[in-house]
Amino acid sequence: MLRLNEVKLPLDHTPEQLTAAVLARLGIAPAQLAGYTVYKRSYDARKKSAIVLIYSLDVETTDDAAILAANARDSHLMPSPDTRYKYVAHNVNASGAQPRPVVIGMGPCGLFAALILAQMGLKPIILERGKTVRERTKDTFGFWRKRELNPESNVQFGEGGAGTFSDGKLYSQIKDPKHYGRKVLTEFVKAGAPEEIIYVSKPHIGTFRLVKMVEAMRQEIVALGGEIRFEAKVTDIEIDEANGERQVRSLTLSTGERLATEHVVLAIGHSARDTFEMLYERGVFIEAKPFSIGFRVEHPQSMIDACRFGPNAGHPILGAADYKLVHHASNGRAVYSFCMCPGGTVVAAASEPGRVVTNGMSQYSRAERNANSAIVVSISPEDYPGHPLAGIEFQRQLEEKAYELGGSNYSAPGQLMGDFVAGRPSTEFGAVVPSYKPQVHLTDLATILPEYAVTALREAFPAFDKQVKGYFKHDAVLTGLETRTSSPIRIKRRDDDLQSLNTRGLFPAGEGAGYAGGILSAGVDGIKVAEAVALSMAAKD
Repeated sequence: MLRLNEVKLPLDHTPEQLTAAVLARLGIAPAQLAGYTVYKRSYDARKKSAIVLIYSLDVETTDDAAILAANARDSHLMPSPDTRYKYVAHNVNASGAQPRPVVIGMGPCGLFAALILAQMGLKPIILERGKTVRERTKDTFGFWRKRELNPESNVQFGEGGAGTFSDGKLYSQIKDPKHYGRKVLTEFVKAGAPEEIIYVSKPHIGTFRLVKMVEAMRQEIVALGGEIRFEAKVTDIEIDEANGERQVRSLTLSTGERLATEHVVLAIGHSARDTFEMLYERGVFIEAKPFSIGFRVEHPQSMIDACRFGPNAGHPILGAADYKLVHHASNGRAVYSFCMCPGGTVVAAASEPGRVVTNGMSQYSRAERNANSAIVVSISPEDYPGHPLAGIEFQRQLEEKAYELGGSNYSAPGQLMGDFVAGRPSTEFGAVVPSYKPQVHLTDLATILPEYAVTALREAFPAFDKQVKGYFKHDAVLTGLETRTSSPIRIKRRDDDLQSLNTRGLFPAGEGAGYAGGILSAGVDGIKVAEAVALSMAAKD
């Protein structure tokens, strides 16, 4: 099999034209082509009137070696890499001599850690503090409609994790030499995702499809001997410090049950603040890390489509347009777009009473009226010095201000972009109708954020107009507050075996531990950590 990259064709090409392009690039006759599959498809939209599709193809010929030699000068032709997943162990602990491994959290990272452990025959126990994905969906929609927050069942907590109520984006810029990302996408397709996520350059799923997929993956874990417990919050961890070495021995649940284990995957997500505090009190090494703060910004999706795709706006292959923006402000702060949701909605993402948090969500169709994205300012531990958990308190203070400014009833504070830049409160909406539920209360958002963030954002919005024409739109709606861009802490782990820097048997993983950002990278990290757990157990077997 050969990998042929950079095959370029017009947006509306036919299948026959793609075949002809393959034959021409390889310099072969039709009889020499046994077949091909699309490995990746992206597009180049720099020329809006002539958008080009770019393919990477896995091609089978009658004599791959000879054709590869004949095209030795083509740097975009090579043997296809083996992207099949290979398990590092199987049926470790078959005798049951060791306590079963435990996965805490059932977001993308915990889900894939548990799935891989189950596929290797290790029968993991999964502890999820929230409810099943359908139950938490009811609770979350109830919060949006009735303003009744369940702190253990919401956008942040429950089966599927925070990624369930998002755009379901499945792409990442992480280095992936072992093709773990391919394993993630393959398992998603097996669980019911559309097959196109395997090859499109920016795959996404959407919330409703994610619900069914998460349920299917849960069923496979259980069928393979895994045990899943919902509403099972971990409140304490026993660490044996004998012989100068710290080793996990057991977990305590909110029910009072003590669960013996020596291998714990810590996939708790970026909002498990009480668990962060418990771990720090138990001496687990934690350090503060940078994250970002800002607002959700809504524009008409039709405007973004027209700017990005010109006359090709609305083409079914292109779908709803996205954007990626960055501005380096004169005060030294970086301002950038994050978690852009084409054709989506801004959602209430609070997980603690008396605080307002926003996030973005899209369905698979991306058919809603507005485009939304977080526009955030980078901050570092120097902005909240002192305690390693000081970033959590910093987030809480901002979220409490947003709650109060919104009316102390989970309405979100909002402002028109033009008014924010001009430094005046907003009093009425324009053409852009905000999507946040339960409601957006117009006010002056500059009173929430630190001065350095306000200054950087006011400079960035007009600058973004040079990158996306029309972006600096007076009645574009800003909704506050975005604080959960990433975890404010890192639970450091060793590079060699992925165990906690100072606590053996504890495997920090995913976004909450500071080692992922998004569904795909979290799933990949879950696979890596599952392998580390299996190898650790094999060494003790």
